[in-house]
Amino acid sequence: MNEESKQPFLTDIKTLRARARQHIEKGAVTENYQGDRKTVLKLLNEALATEIVCILRYKRHYFMASGLNGPAAAAEFLEHAEEEQEHADSICKRIQQLEGEPNLSPDGLLSRSHSEYIEGENLKDMITEDLIAERIAIESYTEMIHYIGDKDSTTRRLLESILEVEEEHANDMSDLLKHYK
Repeated sequence: MNEESKQPFLTDIKTLRARARQHIEKGAVTENYQGDRKTVLKLLNEALATEIVCILRYKRHYFMASGLNGPAAAAEFLEHAEEEQEHADSICKRIQQLEGEPNLSPDGLLSRSHSEYIEGENLKDMITEDLIAERIAIESYTEMIHYIGDKDSTTRRLLESILEVEEEHANDMSDLLKHYK
């Protein structure tokens, strides 16, 4: 029998209570937190920048969508912008829970973002750029989730929920793009 299997499943209540009283200034970050907080905060701020860039691009596309398919695309762009805003807000909350500070500064926003801000010349270009950005987000979130693994289950679940929506966004953009084939 290895050493790990000899460990009790739960720490005794007195020890849990005593540990909870220690280092209370760290808020939700207890000594059981296994992630590299500095790296996780950096990744979350990069994800935040990515979401902000996506919000801005989708909002521009919403206002610029025109043509026969313009109204349908505009509605999709607006919905996606609103969902990306929800992601950004959730990421900010998690950064704060981990005793970090959300980097909302416009300085360096594009360099922190994994996606690019490409406006597109016409509706097809806009949809294409949004699809590319969603594919970048899918790859980024997948890599972050793999990196975090079991070391920070709350952040992992947050990123997994965002990833699910990003995959839906990519599907939506792919469906819209089929009108131009």
